[in-house]
Amino acid sequence: MTVTSKRVRFPHEAQRYRGTTGGTLQPNVRSVESPAVEGFQARSFDDLGTPLADVTFTVIDLETTGGSPAADAITEVGAVKVRGGECLGTFQTLVNPGVPIPPGIVVLTGITEAMVRPAPLIDAVLPQLLEFIGGSVLVGHNFRFDTSFLDAALRAEHYPRLTHARIDTCRLARRLVRDEAPDCRLGTLARRLRLAHQPSHRALDDALATADLLHFLLERAAGLGVLGLDDLLALPTLAAHPLAPKLRLTGSLPRRPGVYLFRGRNGRVLYVGKATDLRARVRSYFSGDDRRKVLPLLREAEAVDHVVCASPLEAAVLEVRLIHRHLPPYNQRSKRWRRYVYVKLTLGERFPRLSIVRSPAGGGRRDPALYLGPLPSTAAARQVADAIESAVPIRRCTKVVPRDAPCTPAQLGVATCPCAGAISERSYQELVQQVVAGLTGDASNLLEPLEARMHALAAAERYEEAADTRDRAAALARALQRQRQFDTLRALERLELEAGERRITFTRGFLGPLAGVGAGPPDPGPSTPVPSHLVDELACVATWLDAEAARLQLVRCDGQLASPLPRLPRYEQAPAPARPRPAGPRPAGPERRGR
Repeated sequence: MTVTSKRVRFPHEAQRYRGTTGGTLQPNVRSVESPAVEGFQARSFDDLGTPLADVTFTVIDLETTGGSPAADAITEVGAVKVRGGECLGTFQTLVNPGVPIPPGIVVLTGITEAMVRPAPLIDAVLPQLLEFIGGSVLVGHNFRFDTSFLDAALRAEHYPRLTHARIDTCRLARRLVRDEAPDCRLGTLARRLRLAHQPSHRALDDALATADLLHFLLERAAGLGVLGLDDLLALPTLAAHPLAPKLRLTGSLPRRPGVYLFRGRNGRVLYVGKATDLRARVRSYFSGDDRRKVLPLLREAEAVDHVVCASPLEAAVLEVRLIHRHLPPYNQRSKRWRRYVYVKLTLGERFPRLSIVRSPAGGGRRDPALYLGPLPSTAAARQVADAIESAVPIRRCTKVVPRDAPCTPAQLGVATCPCAGAISERSYQELVQQVVAGLTGDASNLLEPLEARMHALAAAERYEEAADTRDRAAALARALQRQRQFDTLRALERLELEAGERRITFTRGFLGPLAGVGAGPPDPGPSTPVPSHLVDELACVATWLDAEAARLQLVRCDGQLASPLPRLPRYEQAPAPARPRPAGPRPAGPERRGR
C-alpha cells in the first residue's frame, strides 16, 4: 500500500506531470498525508460556496473482478488528492479480492492472481483509504460504478456509507466537451484533450488521468461562471439547459440575500425576484425551474442586476416596491393590486347591505361605510360576503328600498328584506350592528352561526353544502385575521425590534427607504382602509413578524401591539365532513379486489 504526500503542481494541457515520491504505509499506521479535514464526515453544506481553488478533491479509481458489486470484488484502489491545481498526495494498493480473477479481467488490467495473493484484504485497506479521503470532495469518471463497489465494501465491513459531495467527470464532460470527442470514455478524452496522463486500466494511472481531466473541465467551466463548489455540483444539470451560455450573466452575483432583476433590451426590467442566496437562486433558473415562462424569460434576458439586502425582510419589501414601480411582464404576484377589491357595508344607506367595490370612497362623512379588505379577487370577496350574509340575514337585493314586494332572496328565506314592511327599520339596524360588531370586534357572532350550520348540514348528510359552509367560514376568518394584523400595524406610530444584532424600525407598519427604490408611497393613515397599492408590502411585514416572533426582541412600541380580541379559529385545519361508510360487512368477491 503506497501513499505519497509531496505537493506537486498539476500541469495545464501541454505540461507534463512531474511525479511524486513516497514510501510504504503499513496496515494500521496513520497516514502522514492530512492536508484536508480529518475524519470521515462529508463537507458541510455551509461550505458549498467555497471557491474551487480552496476545495480539496480526492479522485478515486477502482479495478474489480467484474461489474456487479454483489458478486465481484475490488482488486486495486488508486486515489489522488488535489487542491488549487496541486497534487497533495496519492494512494495506491492492490487488494486481495478473495475470489478468482476472470481471464478477461486479467487481459484488460494486467492484474493477476499472483499479484493480489500477498496484498491486504479490503478490511485492512478501508481505514487507510478513509483517512486519506478525509473531508474532501470525491471525484471519479463514471463514478457510480466505483462508488457502488466502495459502498458495498463499507457496508460489508460495517462502516457508514460515504456522504461526501461527489463529482462525476463523465457527466461534466458530456456537458462541456461533448462536441470535441466521439464519446466521453476516459481514454478517448485523454487522447483528444492531450492530457498529461493516459489511462491504462490500472487504478492510479486512471485516477491521475481523471485528475487531469478534472482540471481541464474546471478551466472550461469557468467560462460559464462556475466559481464555487455549489456551482460545480449543479453544473451537469445547468449545462444541459438550452440557454446555458447565459450562465455568464450570473458571474457577479453574490451569495447573500437580496433582490435580482432580469433585464432585457434597452434595460427593460423583465422580472423581479428575491432570494436568500442570490447566486444560487438565479442559477437555479437554468436547472430545475420548469415554470412555463422561464425559458422565454431567459431568452429575452440580456443582464441580471441585483441589490444586496441586509435581511430577507428587506428583500421581500424591496421586491414588492420594485414590482410596483416597473410592472415587469413576467411577474404575476404583487402585480395584481389593481384587481384587489373590498367588501363594503353601506352604512350610509337607510337599510345597509354588502357590496363589492374596487376602491374605498374615503370614509368619514362623505362615505360612512365599513370596509373589509382589500381582498385578492372578486371571487374571494364574494365568498366572504356570502359568509357574512349566511350568518346574519341582511338584505341582498341591490334595488332601492322600499319596494312593493320582497326580493327573491327574502322570498327564499335566506335574507331579510325591508320591502313591503317585512321588517322595521329599528329591527333591521339591530342586524346591521351585529355585522359591524363581528367585523370590528369579537367575530364569534359571525363565525359561530356558520359553524353551527356546518355541523347541522353534516348531521343531515348534506356533505357538499357542509364543506361549502366550512370554506366560507375559513375565508371570513382569514380576511378578519388579515384585517386585524393590518389595523394593528398601521396604528403603531413607531415600532422598533431587534433581530439578532440588527435593529429594525417600522413606521405605521412600513419600512423606511431602501436601496435602489427609496421609500414606498405614503400611507393616508389608520383611519382609512388599507390602500390596495400598499397591502402587499404590509403583508410582507405581517408575515415576517408571524414567522420570526420567537426570535425578536421588542425595543420600542408607540401603541398597542397585542390584540385584546379573542383568537380566530382556523377552519382550514378541520377536515371536510366525510360521508360515513355504510354499516355491515363489506361485500365479498370482485368488489374487494385490488387492481
